[in-house]
Amino acid sequence: MSKNILIIDDEPNILKSLEMILSVEEYSVFKAQNLKKAEQIIKSENILLYLVDIMLPDGDGIHFIQKIREHQPGSIIIMISGHASIKLAVEATRKGADDFLEKPLSKDKLLLTLNNFVKRLQIEEKYSNLERANMSGELIGKSTVMQQIFEQVEKIAPTNSKVLITGESGVGKEIIARLIHIKSKRVNKPYIKINCAAIPEELIEAELFGAEKGAYTGAQERRDGKFKQADGGTILLDEIADMSLKTQTKVLRVLQEGEFERVGGNKTLKTDVRFIAATNKNLRQSVNAGNFREDLFFRLHVVPLHIPPLRERKEDIPLLVEHFAKLYCIENNKKQLSFSDDLIQKLINHNWQGNVRELKNLIERLVIMADRDVLDIGHLPADFLVQGIDVTHAYSKGKTLKDLRDEIETQYIKYCLEKFNGNVAKTSELLKVERTYLYKKLKKIGLRK
Repeated sequence: MSKNILIIDDEPNILKSLEMILSVEEYSVFKAQNLKKAEQIIKSENILLYLVDIMLPDGDGIHFIQKIREHQPGSIIIMISGHASIKLAVEATRKGADDFLEKPLSKDKLLLTLNNFVKRLQIEEKYSNLERANMSGELIGKSTVMQQIFEQVEKIAPTNSKVLITGESGVGKEIIARLIHIKSKRVNKPYIKINCAAIPEELIEAELFGAEKGAYTGAQERRDGKFKQADGGTILLDEIADMSLKTQTKVLRVLQEGEFERVGGNKTLKTDVRFIAATNKNLRQSVNAGNFREDLFFRLHVVPLHIPPLRERKEDIPLLVEHFAKLYCIENNKKQLSFSDDLIQKLINHNWQGNVRELKNLIERLVIMADRDVLDIGHLPADFLVQGIDVTHAYSKGKTLKDLRDEIETQYIKYCLEKFNGNVAKTSELLKVERTYLYKKLKKIGLRK
């Protein structure tokens, strides 16, 4: 983040002294003695930090706050004045100032205030980048099936159609739901998610519809539910197959009529929400088994979207690995990593029962534990390695039986050592081999005690 700061003050001595102080602290200082000059600078430069005097030759600094916000909504504006008063400070804050400092300015207080705001801007920028990266990253995919899903999302999003997203746990159903909301006309309205499987049956209705004071034990005051909170926006009913039949009946009414009552209340409330439902179960089978209402199923099944498991789109794995590595390197302030071809091939050949979530967690672990810039198979955790040998890959590489025996032996030794926290004595006892043999083996495979 650039540390550009604009000082707006009509006193040349103040401009000069502040420039000297801030330049030493590696701020890029821009100066203006009036609002006209300040406006020219704002339009031509990327300024995120402002020191603005209240009384200026051609106007009031407080009223200039709005002009700054029009060009840089997320900027930091600190008002300064030699005629400070509580009333003036309150007015400046009400107009959008982030802080108020009294002249003559204390060097230490000024630098402390600015440094705190710089840290805040850096954190906001970092997590904004992470959020953008995360949103697009988990939907990275060059596979045909993912490209088709992207095309469907583009068509679905601008409409108000109900969407049913299916797929195994960890494939990114919630990411798809959020993307649909972001690309919809409701993007500036709330996006509310509720996990139907995570809330006890006796509480889920209060979560969805709200509750009146005293409606149940612990209800100390009236509270709004998710349908009220999501009014005008989108609601995601995640794991909807786990919702009780009683609650399904009330949800159906909201879908059909947009009406509901709070738990313990009799006043009918209205809501306008877009419904997205998600499940890792087969809803048609749930209907046949009598666990899910058929009419609710048909109401939700307007536009079905099925997200395939990661093992069915393995060509996307290298892209996902690259993305998650970049994501977690940024998050943990680490140098960017790269991966050996053998490691990438190992990841491609893995079955990924936990899908994208499992891959994401593994890459986070590798980034955190990385001790070099290029990672290879030896960096994979032992419990990941001990999952059998991929015979197709072994055949393509022309591996002999001895190669496979050595590979299995190495993986199992690593696994046992990890389980015994590196204790060679206990490992050799379990493996029923001499400790001297184990030491030789560890040296051969590049592991230390």
